[in-house]
Amino acid sequence: VQLQASGGGLVQAGGSLRLSCAASGLTGSNYNMGWFRQAPGKERESVAGIRWSGDTTYYADSVKGRFTISRDNAKNTVNLQMNNLKPEDTAVYYCAAGFRSTSSVWSTMIRGMNYWGKGTLVTVSS
Repeated sequence: VQLQASGGGLVQAGGSLRLSCAASGLTGSNYNMGWFRQAPGKERESVAGIRWSGDTTYYADSVKGRFTISRDNAKNTVNLQMNNLKPEDTAVYYCAAGFRSTSSVWSTMIRGMNYWGKGTLVTVSS
């Protein structure tokens, strides 16, 4: 299983970026998918997630209303549209996948994330 994140870069505050995660070696429709980030000197945190069925999404409070997660199961990809970026969004962003479960509780699904991709760096300048 491989998860390849792309789309990071340098953007000014208020700008937008779209991250993509391409999954191979798994059937995307069977997996919960998520985006996480880790800023320098900080712990990794959950940013957004989408249930395997695509019917439920989850967002950290800090990104609600600015970020949108979506998935294309036909292409085995999950995307993160990030608008109105802020300097505090600067971090390495990782995508992750976990086999679907009966639970729709995001914290439970996070614990089931057992595939992780290499990160992509997002830098937001003020």
